[in-house]
Amino acid sequence: MPLSANNPDRKSWLHVDKNSDFPIQNIPFGVFLTRDDIITIGTRIGDTAIDLGALHQLGYFDGIPLTDDIFLQDTLNDFIADGRQTWRAVRNRIAEIFDADNDALKNNVKHKEIVLFRLDEIEMQLPVQVGDYTDFYSSIEHATNVGTMFRDPDNALLPNWLHIPVGYHGRSSSIIPSGIPVHRPQGQTLPAGETEPVFGPSKLVDFELEMAFITTDANDLGEPIPVDEAEEYIFGLVLFNDWSARDIQKWEYVPLGPFLAKNFASSVSPWIVTLDALQPYKTDGPKPLKKQLPYLQQKGQKSYDINLEVAIQPEKAKEKVVSKSNFKYMYWSMSQQLAHHTVNGCPVNSGDLMGSGTISGSTPDSFGSMLELTWRGEKPIKMADGTERKFINDNDTVIMRGYCEKDGTRIGFGEVKTKLLPVFEPKKNK
Repeated sequence: MPLSANNPDRKSWLHVDKNSDFPIQNIPFGVFLTRDDIITIGTRIGDTAIDLGALHQLGYFDGIPLTDDIFLQDTLNDFIADGRQTWRAVRNRIAEIFDADNDALKNNVKHKEIVLFRLDEIEMQLPVQVGDYTDFYSSIEHATNVGTMFRDPDNALLPNWLHIPVGYHGRSSSIIPSGIPVHRPQGQTLPAGETEPVFGPSKLVDFELEMAFITTDANDLGEPIPVDEAEEYIFGLVLFNDWSARDIQKWEYVPLGPFLAKNFASSVSPWIVTLDALQPYKTDGPKPLKKQLPYLQQKGQKSYDINLEVAIQPEKAKEKVVSKSNFKYMYWSMSQQLAHHTVNGCPVNSGDLMGSGTISGSTPDSFGSMLELTWRGEKPIKMADGTERKFINDNDTVIMRGYCEKDGTRIGFGEVKTKLLPVFEPKKNK
């Protein structure tokens, strides 16, 4: 099925600002609460949210085999499970409906009142019910930086790193949408020079600049997904801030990896940008430094040129951009990650989320965490209000943004924006 929705010459009859992340060529998918307190699946063009449930009920998807309630749900899981042919047909139809030359909905005032919403009339929700969440460790620059800090700089990468996309199983219950604040976590740490741990608030709360891909039902138990078929089972991408407590992590991660240091919160952007929308921005990734085993050897372009940035906004102050990176820096691609994840027969379900791991580039301003940007706190970053940051302070807001741009067309993700609150204090009974 052709990707007619990607036509760069198409214009919409909805207003779209020149530098909008959401032109008619994007057509992302999300879930929102409407002004009538109804949860629906929707999309967005410019600054207009579109109720796909209402659009479907009004007959605009006639001819596409969809169940009556496919968009009248509080998650995208069932729609994603329908597969790529359905996603493409729906995206193409949405592009047709909102094309500047199509008057069917454009001139129907009654229908527009039902279908269209201003952004201040909706409340974005978590777009999928995440059954399982895996976080990878796939940026060679990030892995090298961390290995240099905490181990022998001459052996920064562990022996397995160039052979497998390293990952761990995360906690899906603490994945939250943009705008939901998180509390500074507490746990055990081992202070410098001490031999016994102490309990208390983490002093080294950090962000991790990541992206995450969301899968569809992909395989049965025991069935691997071939690396060159993996993209067929990836619905789309979101921005992903995988919050970390570095001091808790340092004490707990040997021998089984991160636990409390990572499972207290992970924040996602609310609009899922489909892999189809990102097709024009495919590019080459880094060349392997060692020959990879056959099941990880991929053909063609599997990376995506997605510009990324992180800003920190202190309370009552302007934001400061602290990092500019790019998704194309990832050493291990999404296809390799999914192929490795399933090579042992592990089944993948609709709505599963796979974090890329921290995305760092080769220059200091492209590092994807405060751990690297300040080099363990040795090089504090000055904020717009003159204060300095080694890690994230209480009441700081971390903002991540991402977009692709080529031949005058921009496809973006919006932002994931999260405020760090002080340690949770139970309410006292009066």
